[in-house]
Formats: sequence, structure tokens, C-alpha cells
Amino acid sequence: MTMRVTEKCDVYSFGVVTLEVMMGKHPGELVSSLSSATASIDSDTLLKDLLDQRLPPPRGRSAEEVVFVVTLALACTRTTPETRPAMRSVAQELAAQTRAYLPEPLGRITIGKLTSYHK
Repeated sequence: MTMRVTEKCDVYSFGVVTLEVMMGKHPGELVSSLSSATASIDSDTLLKDLLDQRLPPPRGRSAEEVVFVVTLALACTRTTPETRPAMRSVAQELAAQTRAYLPEPLGRITIGKLTSYHK
């Protein structure tokens, strides 16, 4: 927005590309609705409905990994650059192969639950 390249621009771009891979299409509507008061995709939208519908729903460990990656990508695309993680932190999280704990089945996890996650 400021036409100034920063570390937070890189992490934002990483988040957008990651969401695009997970969704099977550009996440423009998702990213813009997360920062908009008049969101077409609200926080009650189920994660399973945003994933690439051409693929079977992930199960077991794959579901945990999908939740982890999408949560990380959403953190990278936060509206306020200062609240985004550093790319070094993102790389460390990925290298550590940590997984999100699934407190409920994948079919009931909402985008709101994932966007409210802070580490």
C-alpha cells in the first residue's frame, strides 16, 4: 500500500501464495473480506469449504497439517503489517514441523477460529 518494500511485504506474499495453493485459486476474495467490515466470507465460514474442492478432504495427520499451514498463511496476511510474523519465524515453524491440534473435526473448524490464533 505504501509502495515501500519491507519484510512484512514478503511474508504477506508468502501467505497469499500459500492460501492460493490450499484453495486451488487466488484467495483475493478471502484476503479482502478478512480486512473488510462487509465481508462476503465471514469468520463462520468453514475451512473445508475454502479448500480446493477438486481434492478429497484431508483426514488424520493431513488434516492437522492443512490446519497448521492455513493458520500460518492467515497470520501472514493479517491486515496490519506489524501483527504479521517475521519470515524467519514462519520458516522456523515450517522447519519444526509443528502441527495444529485439532480440537474438533476438520468439518467444523471455521476461518474465525484460525484467524484468532496468535503464537
